[in-house]
Amino acid sequence: EKGIIKLKNEKYIKIIKVIPINYELKSELEKESILNSYKIFLKTCNFNLQILIQSKKENLEKHFFYLEQEKKQKDTKANLIYEKYIEYIKKINSENKSSSKNFYIIIHQNDEYQNNNPNYNLEKIIIENLNEKYFKIKETLSRCGNFIYEIGKKETIDILYSFFNCRKNFKN
Repeated sequence: EKGIIKLKNEKYIKIIKVIPINYELKSELEKESILNSYKIFLKTCNFNLQILIQSKKENLEKHFFYLEQEKKQKDTKANLIYEKYIEYIKKINSENKSSSKNFYIIIHQNDEYQNNNPNYNLEKIIIENLNEKYFKIKETLSRCGNFIYEIGKKETIDILYSFFNCRKNFKN
């Protein structure tokens, strides 16, 4: 639920997704503000986390098909432009430069939790702690302009599948 996974070693993690800003398009003043906000994020998050970047090569076959259909409906000058554009996109795609990136943060549970008292629900406490960390990350990274959100069960499964089967994905 909500990106929380129980590992084999009885520990928990939470995966959250980050939709980043385009830093390069910002003014110098905005860049300085973003960097200051990011410093606050790093200082605030005094717990274990991982930043994960997942790249996927884009399948542009539908795009090429669409362009070919459009080219058929245009005059000869436009056809030349379409041909050059298709050639350029195919070159970029063959050089593996056309890819999408997904950004995730994996939050780890604290190690200090032990089940010494059978009267309280340890799992509930750990999940609450992971959610508190999520809100702390969301608050601080949102100041940088990023969008942070919890992922659902299906997206969690898709992420895990893609990372554990990266060789299969790489060949496709």
